[in-house]
Amino acid sequence: MDSLLEHLERFSEVLAVSRTTHVSTWDPAAVRRALQWAGYLRHIHRRFGRHARIRKAVEQRLQNQWKLEGDSGPAPAPGLANFQALGHCDQLLSLRLLANPALGDAAFHCLLQQLFPGPGVPDAGEEALQGSLARFARCRAAAHMLRFHAYRENPVLQKDSVMKTQAELLLRRLQEVGEAEAEGPGRLLSRLWERLPRNNFLKVMAAALLLPPASPRLQEEELGVGSPRTPGDGRQELLRWLLGKSDVVVAFCRNLPAELLTSVAGRHPELAPVYLGLLTNWGRQLHYDLPKGLWIGTEPQDVPWEELFSRFQSLCQAPPPLKNEVLTALKSYKAQDGDFEVPGLSIWTDLLLALGSRV
Repeated sequence: MDSLLEHLERFSEVLAVSRTTHVSTWDPAAVRRALQWAGYLRHIHRRFGRHARIRKAVEQRLQNQWKLEGDSGPAPAPGLANFQALGHCDQLLSLRLLANPALGDAAFHCLLQQLFPGPGVPDAGEEALQGSLARFARCRAAAHMLRFHAYRENPVLQKDSVMKTQAELLLRRLQEVGEAEAEGPGRLLSRLWERLPRNNFLKVMAAALLLPPASPRLQEEELGVGSPRTPGDGRQELLRWLLGKSDVVVAFCRNLPAELLTSVAGRHPELAPVYLGLLTNWGRQLHYDLPKGLWIGTEPQDVPWEELFSRFQSLCQAPPPLKNEVLTALKSYKAQDGDFEVPGLSIWTDLLLALGSRV
């Protein structure tokens, strides 16, 4: 019991420090140690949730601690107020660290790797923490139901609460580092691109760009950090960085599903001409194989006809003005090739014929 109460006291101190500038001295080892403490207390909550004596001892220690801290200065921010709070102390610690701009780059990257290691990483503890963050997001959903209506246009992201949580945390961090330094968001995104699993990071970026604006009150309720800023403020920083990195935007437009890219392009008109330009270049790499009667590429990395058609079809099913812009571009390319109506002479003619009544 003494060891448990000492652990509890130490973690309460860590939780209090997590919202201050003192975290600037933390290294990756300190982050891992803090998360391990949080995991231990969550384990205690699960194991002794029905043990009346232990619950009473823990809550008495917490009450005494708040009284002591309250006597020595301003009332502390809400944290471990009771035994029940031990069940989500890892969530609380993680969210506070992610929202704290004083956390150093190395420690922040370590935190991201601990929280979101990407697919295929067999670590039950990390999976449990991701699951708890997902549950945290779901239990807050009732407070801002109107925000989630915007996800109906993309059922893939609507079903993935972990992805939405990661996107919200990414935008909040971008805003925090942007307020500290103008070039901070770009440098942060470049480091994340270099170090995190890229396919997962591409999906997080898309989810972030699709996040609907949130009111300051709802955002404060959601993350509980007392900040009036909203995650929507980081989207322009993210979009600016994405469009300024040719290799990243190519990967973004090539690897993500057609419907998801159409949603992002519809939400952010700046991306639409870039995406259309890439599709145009990919189409011009194909040539018509007369014996096979197919448009094929000469290199393994060339986009196949089926994928090109699928992406144009998705764009042409989007609401105006995106749909109109794409159809106008296709007709212009067809005219530049000679405005043929016969299949096999111009890929743009064949695309328009294939799209036909589907648009």
